[in-house]
Amino acid sequence: MSTTTTYDPATVGTAPTREPARRRSDLAPIRLPGLLRVELVKMFNTRSGFWLLASIAILSVLASAGVIVFGNESAITYESFSTAVGMPIAIILPILAILSVTSEWSQRTGLTTFTLVPHRGRVIVAKAVVTVVVGVVAILVAMGVGALGNLLGAAVHGVDPVWGFEAVDLAMVVLANVLGMLMGFTLGVVLRNSPAAIVGYFVYSLILPNVFGALAFYQESFHDVWPWVDLFYNVTYLYERVPGTEAWAQLGVTALLWMVAPLVVGLRFLMRSEIK
Repeated sequence: MSTTTTYDPATVGTAPTREPARRRSDLAPIRLPGLLRVELVKMFNTRSGFWLLASIAILSVLASAGVIVFGNESAITYESFSTAVGMPIAIILPILAILSVTSEWSQRTGLTTFTLVPHRGRVIVAKAVVTVVVGVVAILVAMGVGALGNLLGAAVHGVDPVWGFEAVDLAMVVLANVLGMLMGFTLGVVLRNSPAAIVGYFVYSLILPNVFGALAFYQESFHDVWPWVDLFYNVTYLYERVPGTEAWAQLGVTALLWMVAPLVVGLRFLMRSEIK
């Protein structure tokens, strides 16, 4: 059995036609809403990210249960529950913010991310927006758990629920935690290494305040300067009361010193760093 191939003389000597390759400029860019969706998925699709977010709800429930079980009747107030649930989220949220940036380098996904979106600034903006939004939602969830704990604790102890917590107080708590997250985000941009950034955050939040406090105690001349150089001092102030004009100015100066300036420098290096 033989096969016969028929040639068309008109096509002899002519190359097959190909569809012209699409230039990079012809491809539709990934817009900010798309980047936000991608970065939101990245917050949940790793074990560390998922369990960090899940631990906020878990620890909030455990903290509220601890107040109910071990607290007396005078401790059954919303302030007690908000303080209890606020301690774990104040630690977890900055770490979450750090990992949202450093994961591109520690998990070696940066090459893919910045190839698909060459404008690194847009990626960082998307990460910052998603980090803040997720943080605010997590804070509200934790505070909601605290409110349920206050109602349950009042019922268990047979007392009337005590609130004493206004909307402005909630706003200050949210602002304080968001500033903590942004500090973690800044360290992630500057260091681009998860362990180094996490250690750096604990140095900022645990060691430096003690150093500044000791200086203020032993050096009277430093006492008045302290609020103008210690960001953590001003952030913790938000948990206690609404700042006045001078306190807002001190918060702004220290935020400029500890967050804005390092973030600008870190972004310059991030834009020019080699992605491997």
